[in-house]
Amino acid sequence: MRVMILIKATKESEAGVMPSMELIEAMGRYNQELDEAGILLAGEGLKPTSQGKRVAFDGTGRTVDDGPFGNTEDLIAGYWVWQVKEMDEAVEWIKRCPNPMSGPSEVEIRPVYEEADFIEMMTPEMMEQEEQLRERIESLFQKS
Repeated sequence: MRVMILIKATKESEAGVMPSMELIEAMGRYNQELDEAGILLAGEGLKPTSQGKRVAFDGTGRTVDDGPFGNTEDLIAGYWVWQVKEMDEAVEWIKRCPNPMSGPSEVEIRPVYEEADFIEMMTPEMMEQEEQLRERIESLFQKS
């Protein structure tokens, strides 16, 4: 199963405070372990919401707001995407993670929907289209 690990923002991360060299090195070692274990699919830190945009949808209307956005505890400062056997494996790996922030922090683990979750709803044409898209995306990642 794939899971997304969401690293919650803090006041410091939203202020653009960069992590210490010690934390960068610790995260580098941790990411290496994840890669060597074959579970790391993707992962990045995110810049503060002051550098982002938020798009609200209402029917056909779109409203674009500039950051920063409030409620820091609801914001994301980074993420990983992992391939694990089960949720318990993801929990065990995250327990080994260095604290991703300089102070108290929180990480959320969420399962990613898989094709099998939609199989009963999809037509053969939709399945073929999805497979072609997935293959194209994978080839793009292999090139980079």
